[in-house]
Amino acid sequence: MTSLLARLVRRTPKEPAIPVTVYTRKDCGCCHKAIALLSTYRRKHNLLIEEVDIDTDPELVASYGLTVPVVAIDGKVRFKGVVNPVLLDRLLAVR
Repeated sequence: MTSLLARLVRRTPKEPAIPVTVYTRKDCGCCHKAIALLSTYRRKHNLLIEEVDIDTDPELVASYGLTVPVVAIDGKVRFKGVVNPVLLDRLLAVR
């Protein structure tokens, strides 16, 4: 019984998911790389990754055009064109 109690006390509440939006285009190789990189961080940092194809919305095409992938973390655009893993580590470490 004591070991069960110790395990329950050591558990910390799960952090809320970090929303990550990746603005992409269908045949964008850089977009696929960005999503693959973010997916490796998904479990460790509890990322909730949403992909948005900008070609489905003329306003998004006007906003992002050829700068995809565009990655927004917590609603703030953090990367355009490429995701820098060093900067991504730093951003997620301070959360």
